[in-house]
Amino acid sequence: MWGPGIWPVSLESGDVGLRPIRQSDRLEWMGLRARNAEWLAPWEASNPQPGGSLPTFRQMVRSLTQQAHEGSALPFVITLAEPNARKPPIVGQLTVSSIVWGSALMATLGYWVDHEHAGHGIAPTAVALATDHCFFSLGLHRMEINIRPENSPSLRVVEKLGFRYEGLRPRYLHIAGEWADHESFALTAEEVPEGLTARWLASRA
Repeated sequence: MWGPGIWPVSLESGDVGLRPIRQSDRLEWMGLRARNAEWLAPWEASNPQPGGSLPTFRQMVRSLTQQAHEGSALPFVITLAEPNARKPPIVGQLTVSSIVWGSALMATLGYWVDHEHAGHGIAPTAVALATDHCFFSLGLHRMEINIRPENSPSLRVVEKLGFRYEGLRPRYLHIAGEWADHESFALTAEEVPEGLTARWLASRA
């Protein structure tokens, strides 16, 4: 399904990078999630089945990797370059999912960032990089992001990037143990002919 430069792929802008998540990230990823447990708890996806649990890290990566091979997802970790670091540490995760081909050419994007790095432009940069890759390398037409109305940090990300508000989706996803409303935002390729990353960086200059 994928061709060279499509997947697997690493993307970067300044110190912010995206690369495929892999099984060898387990200890670093789990440590990051543990440090951010309280920060992420209100937005954490949950299993609606009685007594249901979320997949383990190994199961999650296996499933996401399979979806990537099938052309239905792009599972990234977000990294941040640091001086003298052997490799850029992981500071978050971003997944492009539900990729639809044919006449739709659209996808959904979700992300989270370490609370110590929130508010420094990392999430908007990562979202812009992934969106540009989907628009200009994959040829997708539409990117959608769904956010809980109470999630102010994530709402600021789509606001900064100029995603359009498209309405409320009642009881859209099972989050933190209950069906939660989400607000839907979207962007199409025609709205960013110069590229979302270029527009975002220009707005910060």
